Amino acid sequence: MNFVNTEQQPTEKNQLSKGLTVPSAADKAPGYLENLKFLIVDDNAFMRSIVKNVLNSLDARYFREAADGAEALKILQSGFTPDIAIVDWEMKPLDGIELVQMIRTAPDSANPFLPIIMLSGHSEVSRVLQARDAGVNEFVVKPISVKSLFSRIDSLINKPRKFIRAGSFFGPDRRRRTIDVGISDRRGEAAPDQSQSLTTDQVSELLAQ
Repeated sequence: MNFVNTEQQPTEKNQLSKGLTVPSAADKAPGYLENLKFLIVDDNAFMRSIVKNVLNSLDARYFREAADGAEALKILQSGFTPDIAIVDWEMKPLDGIELVQMIRTAPDSANPFLPIIMLSGHSEVSRVLQARDAGVNEFVVKPISVKSLFSRIDSLINKPRKFIRAGSFFGPDRRRRTIDVGISDRRGEAAPDQSQSLTTDQVSELLAQ
């Protein structure tokens, strides 16, 4: 089960939502995620197990794991077709940002439209903007919870953003907007405080949900 190529079919609804009952994070329907395939990319084995445990609690059953970005690319090239990739930022030798950029723009990318959730222990404006500009769909601040991860997965399924190509950028539409703490990302306006840490809701606003 894969996402619709929204660049080529912008009017169709994301295929993941067809036939599914949409739960809230607090009252999810059993089996909501059981048919989805996840690629979990993190160089920390304990963190990968945490992500798997959270996904298991949401009835997800299909996983592949990668210890860094380079291994993740090999898995993608091997023919594994995840519905969603959950990627940690800080990894070596290939970090999460570099992995996202290669998935989005490399000529031999297996799926440039792969939905990607970035995990990071940092929520500064500069970090969120860098992840967004690399092409991530969603951003979850560690420590993760069932609610925080489910809300981002649910957003991917039910509020997908159209993919666009603008210059060297390819990824989910980056609509310019100002969030409620006064952070602006519009060109020509005062630059936001790049060091300011954001709440989960503010991160979602900055990603133009």
